[in-house]
Amino acid sequence: MSDKPKFDPEKISMVEFKLASGLIDTPEDFVTEAVRNFDIENTLEISFSMEQKLVKADFTIKLKTKSNGSNATESDGKYHFIYIYKVENIEELTTLREGGLVDVDANLANAISAISYSTSRGILLTRMQGTAFQQFILPIIDPTRLLKTN
Repeated sequence: MSDKPKFDPEKISMVEFKLASGLIDTPEDFVTEAVRNFDIENTLEISFSMEQKLVKADFTIKLKTKSNGSNATESDGKYHFIYIYKVENIEELTTLREGGLVDVDANLANAISAISYSTSRGILLTRMQGTAFQQFILPIIDPTRLLKTN
């Protein structure tokens, strides 16, 4: 048995990116300067195609402004990003369980979560300019918080 870990980040490549949806709904009389904070909800779902050695990461974020009282209605936003990754050694990092569930190496899951979240962070920075969310920056988090366990 080799002492070399199975996980190797250089065996992961992003092969596709899609902005599945992006919407910002802002009332006509909205005062952007009144925004003080944001409510954030996000989810990450990961699925696998073992035969093709692909991992799909669906990242969704919902936002709502929190103003100082100057706005009668807050602005809402929702984005859905899809990332497709090829993992050359996916068979070494996953185990198929009964019912189609997959056990995933923690390092691989963490890498997929971190890359997806960080890439979304950068995209959102550019997409939010000139909107009610222009001061919004997706916060830095521990990417394991996004991972769901069964």
